Amino acid sequence: MFQEERLTLILQYLQEKQRIEVDEICGLLGISRDTARRDIIKLEQQGVIVRTRGGAILPPVSKVIPGYEQRMELDAPLKDSIGQLAATLIHDSDYLYVDASTTVRHTIKHMTSKNNCVVTNSLHTAEALTRKDDVHIHMLGGIMSNEHRFVYGPRAIQMLDDYRIEKAFLGACGIASDGLSTSFEDECYLIRHVIHMAEQVILVTDHSKFGKKLFHKVADLSDIDIIVTNQEPDKQLREHLHANEIDIMIAREQDRID
Repeated sequence: MFQEERLTLILQYLQEKQRIEVDEICGLLGISRDTARRDIIKLEQQGVIVRTRGGAILPPVSKVIPGYEQRMELDAPLKDSIGQLAATLIHDSDYLYVDASTTVRHTIKHMTSKNNCVVTNSLHTAEALTRKDDVHIHMLGGIMSNEHRFVYGPRAIQMLDDYRIEKAFLGACGIASDGLSTSFEDECYLIRHVIHMAEQVILVTDHSKFGKKLFHKVADLSDIDIIVTNQEPDKQLREHLHANEIDIMIAREQDRID
């Protein structure tokens, strides 16, 4: 196995477990401890892990967010199972806000409710909604992010005040004990306003976002009502979520209905 293949497998393990020991790398890849250490050093040089005594962890502050197309292709079946479960929270005549998260887009795919008014800042999510019957779409205006395919800025925030939002379905770049975070500053202001307006805030995210901290804080855990995900967070984060009375709904990929 080439080193690049090993590095990919180590990162995949870290995304799931958050931490890896040298002995675990040896057992996982069938390599020597010296080779495992060289792989850890290589990943540290690339800036994607932090070396610890005897192993490695993911950086506490993430710096790179893939573009929209990359995110759509990443873990699509997993996101689809989460989206399918999240869609069960949408009922007839609900007033909704849905953001540009790719997992939220999978939620829209599984909508079966009728007579919904949906506000969004996402070009692709709005397009997906046009395939649904009896949905009234309200697209925010403002500045378009070409890379991430969403609208932001003062005009978008101002337009939000024209609507009533019962349920906000939001993705997450990072969720940790001190709240939600993102790498895109201007998006923070829009999301904060949505959270302030919504009667219920539903976070739709896969487990890889747990424990991540990005540069810009968006909200506290107390601002969230429900998290729909595919796996329980670790004990520390789970205790913080329970302390803030956040309901956790777990989707199982094998339960997905095609």
